[in-house]
Amino acid sequence: MASHQSKPQKETVGRVMHEFKHGELRSGASGKKVKNPRQAIAIALSEAGASNQQSPQVNKQHLRRTKAKEARGETAQAEAEGRGGSKAHVRSRGHTRADLYRKARERDIPGRSKMSKSELERAVRDR
Repeated sequence: MASHQSKPQKETVGRVMHEFKHGELRSGASGKKVKNPRQAIAIALSEAGASNQQSPQVNKQHLRRTKAKEARGETAQAEAEGRGGSKAHVRSRGHTRADLYRKARERDIPGRSKMSKSELERAVRDR
């Protein structure tokens, strides 16, 4: 860890480690649940812009991006507490295709994998 972290960096590291502790931390593009504490620490430092593996410019970008994400309520912690939502929810006031597909899967709607978003909306609404 960096020897001198700013208050926003400490808050971000704290939030990420909280998500890890509660099993809510997910890895980048794959979206798999993080189970390794070392990986959680690496993610926390990267999001906080305190990684020694990245340049100062990249660290600043990461911290700025993370703080914007926290302000929009797009963290796992905010969503678990019912305070946040994904970007698509905020923009369209509706559900994402992934949300609709999950609901269709829960209701065992046949042919759901080949349906478009609008078809999924209709199918979920009708059942």
